[in-house]
Amino acid sequence: MEVLDVLNLGEIAQYFSKMAMFPVFDCAYYIVSILYLKYEPGAVEVSRKSPVASWLCAMLYCFGSYILADIMLGVSPIDYFHNNSHILLASAVWYLIFFCPLNLFYKCVAFLPVKLVLVALKEVVRTRKIAAGVHHAYHAYHHGWLIMVITGYVKGKYLISPEGSIFRGHVILVFFSPTKASLYGAILFTLQEAHLLPVSKSTLICLFTLFMATTKVFMTARHSHGSPFALIESWLCHLLFGSPLGIEDDHHHSAPAAASAPLSPTKTKEELSEVTRKRKSKKAE
Repeated sequence: MEVLDVLNLGEIAQYFSKMAMFPVFDCAYYIVSILYLKYEPGAVEVSRKSPVASWLCAMLYCFGSYILADIMLGVSPIDYFHNNSHILLASAVWYLIFFCPLNLFYKCVAFLPVKLVLVALKEVVRTRKIAAGVHHAYHAYHHGWLIMVITGYVKGKYLISPEGSIFRGHVILVFFSPTKASLYGAILFTLQEAHLLPVSKSTLICLFTLFMATTKVFMTARHSHGSPFALIESWLCHLLFGSPLGIEDDHHHSAPAAASAPLSPTKTKEELSEVTRKRKSKKAE
């Protein structure tokens, strides 16, 4: 306790939990979100042929979780769009990423060291969104633990992830690492709201943000799409459901990769998208 008192961790956590997200952290959130939109196959073509459709997609990437959470809680889904400053900031980011001369802005934010900083800042916003979603649901449904978990989960990660679905005409439900982390975070914040977790909200926000930012930066730096929870989940599934030990997801992902083509393991989705776009432009010429 004396060490904690000397470090003033409680005061640091309190200050961190009340720190304003706009404009720095929100800007990073919008940059990373729209950056991933540009990685989607066909996104650049859509932005040229129909800028309005591209802009709407960008707004869904930035604010889709707010819209879905509002619908679930019976609030008008367009309520969030009265924040003109947020809409203007997200729109400016969208324009710069897609239409900046010589693609300079995109090249700057996609540069790995810069991207790692932006990814870490985005996770700060994600944690706040999860906590805010649980808190909002708690005031509407005091004893609805499941509702609180679902709302916090939705706020942290948009359930229907447009993995190219906007441009290829289908919707895929995904459940990868950030989504799992959002779910586990929603459970923790629900337990804290129900006073079943012996920790203050500010401390939980600080610790969970640190975990999320560190994990996401590490995975981005290594171009990894795995899950930091894989080992724990494997053991829990083995104990509770008799599932075989081992990470099955790795086998599912590695088998098609080995069968298809000898692609470099360091090639990420964004790099492959860049290669695809270059090939299409050469064919058009």
